Amino acid sequence: MSGYPRLMHTVLDATDSKTLAEFYRRLLGLHYREGDEEDWMVLLDSDGRRVITIQRVPRLDRPTWPSHDVSAQMHLDFRVDTAEELERHRRRAEELGASLLLDRFDDADEPLYVFADPAGHPFCIMVSQG
Repeated sequence: MSGYPRLMHTVLDATDSKTLAEFYRRLLGLHYREGDEEDWMVLLDSDGRRVITIQRVPRLDRPTWPSHDVSAQMHLDFRVDTAEELERHRRRAEELGASLLLDRFDDADEPLYVFADPAGHPFCIMVSQG
C-alpha cells in the first residue's frame, strides 16, 4: 500500500468524445474498455492499465495556446527515443487529425513538436531518454 494517491488516468473533455477517443486510441496504440458509453470512454494499454479517459461535455472552449486568451490549463507530453521516430509520429499525429502548433524539431537539446488534438487539447511529442 502506498502512502500517496496514484494517478489512475487523465481525463480529457470533448464535445465529440468518440472522435477524440479514436484519435488517442490510434495515436498511442490503446484499446477501449468494454461496456463504456460515449459519455465516458476509458482507453487501456496492452496490460489493461488505464491511460486516458474521454468525457463528453456539451460545450468546450478550445484552448488558444500559445496565446493565453483561452488557457490550455494542462497538456500531455509523450516521448520517443530518436529524431526519426519523432518525424514518423509527427506524420501519424497529423494524419489522425492533430494540428501542429509549434515546431522545435531543430532544437539541439530537446527536439519536439507541440500539437492540438482534434478537440484542441495541446500535447507534445519529444525526443527524450526519460
